[in-house]
Amino acid sequence: MRMSSTIRTGRTVKRTTRVAATLAAAALALSLTACGGDDDNGGGGDKGDKGGGAKAPASSVTLPKLDGESLEVAAVWTGTEQENFKKVLAEFEKRTGAKVTFVPAQDPIINFLGSKIAGGAPPDVAMLPQPGAIKQAVDKGWAKPLGAEATKELGENYSQGWQDIGKVDGKQYGVYYKAANKSLIWYNAQVFENAGASEPKTWDELLNTAQMVYDSGVTPFSVGGADGWTLTDWFENVYLSQAGPEKYDQLAKHEIKWTDPSVKQALTTLAEIWGKKDFVAGGASGALQTEFPASVTQTFTGGAQPKAGMVYEGDFVQVNIGETKAKVGTDAKVFPFPAVGDTAPVVSGGDAAVVFKDSKAAQALATWLASPDAAAIQAKLGGFLSPNKSVDASVYPNEVQKKIAEALVAAGDDFRFDMSDQAPQAFGGTPGKGEWKTLQDFLKNPKDVAGAQAKLEADAAAAYGG
Repeated sequence: MRMSSTIRTGRTVKRTTRVAATLAAAALALSLTACGGDDDNGGGGDKGDKGGGAKAPASSVTLPKLDGESLEVAAVWTGTEQENFKKVLAEFEKRTGAKVTFVPAQDPIINFLGSKIAGGAPPDVAMLPQPGAIKQAVDKGWAKPLGAEATKELGENYSQGWQDIGKVDGKQYGVYYKAANKSLIWYNAQVFENAGASEPKTWDELLNTAQMVYDSGVTPFSVGGADGWTLTDWFENVYLSQAGPEKYDQLAKHEIKWTDPSVKQALTTLAEIWGKKDFVAGGASGALQTEFPASVTQTFTGGAQPKAGMVYEGDFVQVNIGETKAKVGTDAKVFPFPAVGDTAPVVSGGDAAVVFKDSKAAQALATWLASPDAAAIQAKLGGFLSPNKSVDASVYPNEVQKKIAEALVAAGDDFRFDMSDQAPQAFGGTPGKGEWKTLQDFLKNPKDVAGAQAKLEADAAAAYGG
């Protein structure tokens, strides 16, 4: 979702074939459309105590005794997401005797960590939201390789693809504790019912659905444009589906320029929604003042007249839906991001635990976060998706989240990682700069496709080093 660092063409995330990605998308589509409205297990967030009755295993991982040890864990997580993660840390404390303090970080987290390290007070572990940030931490000499126990736990519980994106120069540094399926559109079920709309499977059908919602008296889309990363996610889904995985991989590594015709096509397609003032809640100016959490909650409040009928973003939207009265699976439903080209997109993201102090306690925490025990605690609370294949899907609090999790694990290595998260931080992960800023400007003026391309290319060339 955010930040990154210098990724050269020689350093790539493990990627797979178009056919495999197609199968993953098809499986997800089938699983999501099969979800009915009779889910009695509650939504995400603080409704997680209504989970399906499954409990995390008593203990599947061996941890050392750490009585008297103190640890700090830094992450950009706030609100319910932070509180739920603290429950995972509390269980680690219970099992080891260590004391763990959560340190709230700011975007971009690499800058935050740089300040902490310069002051002689780095956290023991930090949750980094993209492969580029891990590489930058390694290049600066900040990050420490995972020890034998953490690496063993990772090998037992993760597909090779998820292990590989946590590696730098062949060494394992990151545990991808949290993942995201970022190819989903959530909708207000009452709005769709009133409009006579059904779940679209193609981009053209999405535009038709949006028109039906508009004709019923509700603005079709809520866009959290104040947070530039949401706009990069929109672009990536359109681009992956329309241009295909090979072009996606090339653009992610800046092997082709942002002035490429494929980028023009994707931006022109995006403008079919972003450029219609009546299709975006508050118009462009309103969207640019709407932060991501509000983009979700305003879609699921207001009864039959919410500010919007649909909101695009990943599975983690459930945390924010949990702050409303809407119930996931009944009031709030979801469909896969529609196919813009031949194939529906499958875009993923994630947050990795990286050790910054090579101590017994820090390595134990990394081992814990690589275990199914840790992931199951947060999975049960909702709004969380684990790439850990050893987590029993029954721990997820509702059928929607369970199916999303099963589809992610079933996909194995067959996914494309968030493109902006692979880019240098200055381009793909800094508020008010690079891709975030240019796409915000494009949302404001979707007619200027050429200008947006030129600015994207100039910023990318500077960030990638030519």
